[in-house]
Amino acid sequence: MTVATPPARAFAGPPRTRRSSGTTFVWLFLTPTVLLYGAFTVYPIVGSYLYSLTDWNGFDASPSFIGVANYREVLADPMFWSSFRLTLTFMVVAVPIQVLATLLLAILLNSPRMPLRRLFRTALFLPVVTTTAIIGVVMQFVFDPASGPVNLALREVGLAPDGVDFLGQSSTALGTTIGVYVWKWFGITLVYWLAALQTVPNEVYEAARLDGAGGLATLRYITVPLLKPFLIIITLLSIEASLQVFDLVLTMTGGGPFYSTEVIEVYIYRWAFAATIPRLGYASAAAVLFGLFVCLVGLLQLLALRATRRARRVT
Repeated sequence: MTVATPPARAFAGPPRTRRSSGTTFVWLFLTPTVLLYGAFTVYPIVGSYLYSLTDWNGFDASPSFIGVANYREVLADPMFWSSFRLTLTFMVVAVPIQVLATLLLAILLNSPRMPLRRLFRTALFLPVVTTTAIIGVVMQFVFDPASGPVNLALREVGLAPDGVDFLGQSSTALGTTIGVYVWKWFGITLVYWLAALQTVPNEVYEAARLDGAGGLATLRYITVPLLKPFLIIITLLSIEASLQVFDLVLTMTGGGPFYSTEVIEVYIYRWAFAATIPRLGYASAAAVLFGLFVCLVGLLQLLALRATRRARRVT
């Protein structure tokens, strides 16, 4: 009896050689990204920590080392704490409005009985893809007290015959900026909620209808409890985004009037580039403190994600 021998396979080289060759190609394609990331992200971060320990105006050949003096000066500056308070105010006001309003609208747009829901989704997402700086410049014309369409409409209905300087008054500038911010990023949060709603099985809603549950009862006892893990994640993402409003605030108000909209990012920019004598070391110290605060928010996000995963495993 003759035993058939399997056909000989072509020699493909040692496995280790093939693996090392594949790794070489991976690093070859990653090299441009690594270089750009190192040059424009890692190096500025490290540089900020180093410059924060120096007194440098950006023009001298060599900065002078002064230790933690910049940090002491920043922490003693009432304008720094004012900008920090405005940043927190911006976050505390914008995030709940953005998260809750988009949740309610996402539930409405997720219903198959909603007419033109795709059109509304597209229209609400359009501001997201528009450059923030362009929106800030356009909003200056929109809220112009003399010829802006908002004030023209208010005059037509008799609510403000003399017009309202929304961006030129301390009492209205921050609220107007928050409103524009919520409108600008409304679409991205809406997409988050629409994606979260897709995870709720239709069988659950059908069972609730068979039990006689109405729309409010379904929302309260089914939709909201099942969306709690996503609520944590979306809220933390919105918090991080609300801390990065430099381009919108700078183009709309420049931090004014009378520093009423000067969030921390604009405060750092003012000392680094807009001051008569730039103080890059001082601005770097403020940036490091703000970066530590953002890192704390990111840590809270990581802990929330882990808690969400554990809750899913338990259920």
